[in-house]
Amino acid sequence: MAKKTGAKKGAVAPASISNRRARYDYAIDDTFECGIVLVGTEVKSLFKGNAHLTDSYCRVVNGEMFLFNMDIEPYEQAGNLFQHERRRDRKLLLHRREIDTLDRKAKEKGFTIIPLDAYFKNGRVKIRIGLGKGKAEYDKRHKLAQTETRREVEQARSLKF
Repeated sequence: MAKKTGAKKGAVAPASISNRRARYDYAIDDTFECGIVLVGTEVKSLFKGNAHLTDSYCRVVNGEMFLFNMDIEPYEQAGNLFQHERRRDRKLLLHRREIDTLDRKAKEKGFTIIPLDAYFKNGRVKIRIGLGKGKAEYDKRHKLAQTETRREVEQARSLKF
């Protein structure tokens, strides 16, 4: 009898990692999708969702884009011999034109390049980076007040019969 094909029992989709703090602290102007250079245990750990983008940032060094301070936890099933360094600098894969544009805007206008998400696309790890400008404290309070007001209006609408 032929073997059944299809999804395996208990197959888990890869986890996506997001930097929620970035959208709170920065006004994101433009986003780019790029690849990242990883080693095997890093990919496996990312697949399980064991990574953090909280303190990470991007910078152009010698004409290449690098991601700094991305924390990818060690993969438990790998032995000590094959483990990766947690917070090493990782190279991002972008077209030359995109790197030049990001570098120019980051230097001229006071923007910062921030990683927003890490996710899997067609079996490869992708990083969504954003060109953001830091928000002032009053901008954050204004945004919180707007969301609070909107939430109260929605609650009042739902209470009406």
